[in-house]
Amino acid sequence: MAHLSMNSPLGSLTVFEERGALVAIEWGRAPDPVSSPLLAEATDQLDAYFGGRLRAFDLPLRPAGTVFQRTVWALMGDIPYGATRTYGGFARTLGTAPRPVGGACGRNPIPIVIPCHRVVGAGGAMTGYSGGQGVATKRALLRLEAD
Repeated sequence: MAHLSMNSPLGSLTVFEERGALVAIEWGRAPDPVSSPLLAEATDQLDAYFGGRLRAFDLPLRPAGTVFQRTVWALMGDIPYGATRTYGGFARTLGTAPRPVGGACGRNPIPIVIPCHRVVGAGGAMTGYSGGQGVATKRALLRLEAD
């Protein structure tokens, strides 16, 4: 699978492509990079995002997951830059409980681009984040968007 690693303010990230779409972003570096125009564009957009010059990503995405997970991820993609939504609010929209929404957030394979960091607990509680340094990374991403 084609992949390209990059440095970010939150540590190294590796972006993965399959069949012309991004399928994953993981913390850390992967060996033996195989780049592509899409991966170069993705890293450029991530650099612009971290530099405060990009508020919305424009990349083809193909996250693998269940229908429910993909539905939650699509809703996350609609959260505006700098805004947050709650697990409970998503649960009400989907007619489910907050815990399955949190589970889908935790399984998001394309963090940052699919902005799971913008989903918080009731009252703005930082309840978890699956990437980087966990909640500290989530807070850093939200601070970046608040500037």
